[in-house]
Order: sequence, then C-alpha cells, then structure tokens
Amino acid sequence: MEGGGATLSEIYQSAKKLLIRTRDGLERVERGELSSSDSVQNDISQIQSLCIQMDRFWRSISVKSHRDLWKRKVEQIAEEAESLKESLDKYNLRNQKRMTEAKERAELLRRANGDSSHVLRIFDEEAQAMQSVRTSARELENANAVGEAILSTIHGQRERLKSAQRKALDVLNTVGISNSVLRLIERRNRVDQWIKYAGMLLTIIFVFAFVLWRR
Repeated sequence: MEGGGATLSEIYQSAKKLLIRTRDGLERVERGELSSSDSVQNDISQIQSLCIQMDRFWRSISVKSHRDLWKRKVEQIAEEAESLKESLDKYNLRNQKRMTEAKERAELLRRANGDSSHVLRIFDEEAQAMQSVRTSARELENANAVGEAILSTIHGQRERLKSAQRKALDVLNTVGISNSVLRLIERRNRVDQWIKYAGMLLTIIFVFAFVLWRR
C-alpha cells in the first residue's frame, strides 16, 4: 500500500485536506472574494489525480474487507471532487454569460454614441449588481438564523407552558381531593353530635324512669 514514498492512508488524508480547501475556495469564488477560479480548478484536478493513485492501491489489497472499505472511501472522495467540479463549471458558465452580456451591452452603447464612459459605467453597474446579490444573500442568511432562534425560543416557551399547565392540574386535583375529605369530616362530626345528643336524651329518660320506679 505504498507508492512513491506515500501510503494509501497518507494519500487519502491529503485528498481530504484538499477537499476542505477546495470547498472553501469555491465558496469564496462564488461570494466574489476571489477574482479567479484557477486555484480551485487546480485543487480539483489534484484531488482527481490522487483518486487515480488510490484506486490503483486499493485494488492491490489482498484482504477483501479492507479492500471493500478503501473502495468506498476512494469512491466517496471521487464523488465529492466531481460534485465540486460540476459546481465550479456551473459558476464559470454563469460568470462567462454575465461577462458576455455586459460586453455586448457595452459594445452596443459604444457604437451608438462613441463614448467610452458608457463602457465603464456598464461594468460598474455589473459589479454593483453582483455586490447587491452578495449582500442580499448575507441578509437572507442572517434572517434565517434569527428565524431559527425565534422558533427555538417559542418551542422552549411552549414546553414551559405545558409544564405549568400540568402543575396547575395537579394542584386542582389535590384541592378536589382535600374538599372531599373535608366534607366527609363534616358529615362525621354531625353524626357524632347526633349520637351524643341521643345518648344524653336516653340517659335522662332512663334516670327519670328509674326515679319513678323507686317511688
């Protein structure tokens, strides 16, 4: 699993680092932070070259489980590189189309009045439009982040309200049980009073009857 002094694992790690750098470079190109996409194109070509090397290495692995594992890893790197290449090609196509349209408009204006200042104005307007698009994209990202934060806050408040509602229901149930116990105690006290009064009355009747019988 060695070739040219580098192992398959080392080549794989190099390809992963290049993928990270390529993704970052492509994002910077699309945001207009890089004037040229040549460095991104070179990184993609280098990744594809590393994939060719890794493809040759993993096929020579004798253990099938290891060979299948490296096959999946190398295919994943190759697919990500191809995806980045497609994204870069689409960007270059859009950019070339915009530049061509701007040049055509500038040429038409130059031919119409022979004033080169119109050409500069067209390119300036094109640059301003691209800057406006980038600004709008950033504002949309910020708005999306704020919206996600608001939704998260609402979700937390809803959970707290549910908890408070459950506690209130528990309190109401406890109060209901307490009222039932109080009513039962009141009924028991009334019964005890009736028993006490009845006992007193029977005692008086018994004493009165005993006195009459003695006479």
